This record gives sequence, C-alpha cells and structure tokens, in this order.
Amino acid sequence: MSAITLKKVTSKKELKAFVLFPFSLYRLNTYWVPPIIKDEMDNFDPKINPVFQNAEAQFFLAYKNNQIVGRVAAIINWFEVNQQKIKKMRFGWFDMIDDLEVTKALLDKVEEIGKAHQLEYMEGPIGFNNLDKTGVLIEGFDHIGTMITWYNHPYYKEHLEQLGFVKEKEYLENKFLFKNVDGVYFDRISNIIKRRFKLTGLDFTKTSAILPYVDEMFEVFDKSYSKLSSYVPISEAQIAFFKKKYISFINPEYIKFVVDEHHKIVAFAIVMPSFSEALQKAKGTLFPFGIFHLLNARKHAKDVTFYLIGVHPEYQNKGVHAIIFEQYQKTFTKKGIVNCIRTPELEDNLAIKKIWEDFNPITHKRRRTYKKAIQY
Repeated sequence: MSAITLKKVTSKKELKAFVLFPFSLYRLNTYWVPPIIKDEMDNFDPKINPVFQNAEAQFFLAYKNNQIVGRVAAIINWFEVNQQKIKKMRFGWFDMIDDLEVTKALLDKVEEIGKAHQLEYMEGPIGFNNLDKTGVLIEGFDHIGTMITWYNHPYYKEHLEQLGFVKEKEYLENKFLFKNVDGVYFDRISNIIKRRFKLTGLDFTKTSAILPYVDEMFEVFDKSYSKLSSYVPISEAQIAFFKKKYISFINPEYIKFVVDEHHKIVAFAIVMPSFSEALQKAKGTLFPFGIFHLLNARKHAKDVTFYLIGVHPEYQNKGVHAIIFEQYQKTFTKKGIVNCIRTPELEDNLAIKKIWEDFNPITHKRRRTYKKAIQY
C-alpha cells in the first residue's frame, strides 16, 4: 500500500495546486460548479482578505504516488475562540479521493493543530465565517451546485462518519417556482404592513445608490442572525471587502431594502442571478471568454438565488417580508424568472421557514457540518 504524505502549502504555486485540485476531482461531474481561480486565490491571501485580521488558516495537500489526492484548510477564528469562548477548530475546502486513509490523514492534521491550541472540538466543512460556504452535501447530488455552496461526492459523508464524526448542524436547500408567488396577495398584505408600521420598500437601478446603505444593512444582518449557534460577527473590514467583491456585480434591481419612517433599514434581501452554468462554461477563468458568460447570466438568467435575507428582530413575525416579496414579484415578472433557489438554511431556523412557507418550497438538497471532540 502506497504511503500518504501531507504537505503544508507554503508557496503561491502550491496554493494554486490547492485551488485546482477539485478541477481534476470533478472534471467529469456535470453538477460541480467551479470557482473563479483568481477569486479563490485572493480569498486565501492575508494581504487581500481582511478575515485574516481575526482568523488564521493553514492549507494542506495530501499526496499518494506523487499525486495530489486530497486537500484541507485548517482554520481558527480567533474572535470565536477568544470572545465567544467557543473552542472550535474549523476545517473547510475539504476534498479527497475515495480513500478513507487520505481523509483520516487530512483530519488528523486538523486535530493536531487544534490540540496545539488547546481547542475542544473540530467542526466542518465550514469557512471562516457566515459569509463562506458551509456543509458537506448529503442529499441532492443530482442537482447543479451554486457559486455559494460546495459540491462533493457521496462518500464524503461516509468517510466522516466512519472516522467518528457526528452531525453538528443540518442545512436545507429549497427551491420554488416563481409562479408560486401570489402577486395579488403580497401586494395587498404589503400595503397593510406598510401602513401599519410606516414602512417603505426601496428599489434600485444603480449600484452607486446602494453602497451608502451596505454598512447599515450588515448591522441588521448582525442583529438578525446573532442568535443562531453558527454566527460569528462580520468586521467592518470584511464588510468593505464584501462591498468591493460582490455588490458591484449583483444586479442592483435584485437588492431590496425596507426602511422605517426615519429611513432606517428594518429588512433587506440580496438575490443573485444563477451563475452556475456560466461558471461551468468559464472553467475557472474570467479571460478571455469567462467574463462574457458571467455577464450574459447576469442579464439573462431565468433562475435566481436568494443569497441573504434579514429582518430586524423588532420587526420579525410582523409580515415585513411581504414588502420584500412584493418588490421581487414585480422585478421578477419583468425579468421572466422561473426558479427561485435558496441558500442553505439551518433546519431549526423556524423564523426563516415561516418566511417561505407560502411558496410551496421543495427541499432538493441537504448538507451537514460534522463534529468530533479533539482527543488529548
């Protein structure tokens, strides 16, 4: 039996090999959606990504017969450890061939680092914070992935469970047909809620008009999600990074805010056109042709992904989401949208379940994070 060796990534060349490994692992898979290689490289660069102000990561490649057969990022979010007192060793960007010994070698390394920092348990696959991808896919392997989720082979779950990892959190991915949205109903309810609470829905046609609201939007995001067990606050530097990286590329008409009589944001939603097929065509690069596939999807995609949605706690369970859906109903009708796809949502997040229940959603994917105590 060939030995498995692990190598810590220490150069840009090795980091690129780390990023490229899934391209070979999933080269024949029609459901995997590749990232943009440069974006992924930038995400792992402490000089570019401000998440490294409060976190650290080490990247490892597994080799067998001089071939790369696996990868993992071993992550510590120091805000989580020191401020929230959650002694968690994170792992993410976790991929490997169907060889249990490779998986064990990668996770043993994660445990070793956690032990060196006196941490209590490992959880993954997760990223640095709540804006990153999360969870290993356990159902829905025959559905195309999205740009904001990881795709994986079915054996990932089996490997984790064989190595003693247990379910920590489960996430549901749902979708519904846009035609399930009753425009007349939401128009009526929206008008009632607006009058009752003196609220106004904001629509946009230019990105420049959105930017002044983004910091305040994240304040609402923080208040909306802070009670969830998985939540780690987003820093001002990370918000600025998010603005630069994403806001300018999202269709401005797909970002909606609800404000009160003092023009303070009480709810928001960010939707993106589905870039999945465009990213598959781009094959990891923007140039020379990848950018055209993405711009075409931005303009013409008939499927959309609900990326973020949040309602200030003071306005939850008051029907404020009806204002947002009334806004989207009008926008999506003009665009001819067919499918609405939701990002992974915690199965025990009852508030978010209630928001969607009117649309007859179908759960088409499930994913989990797995947990294991660090052995001393």
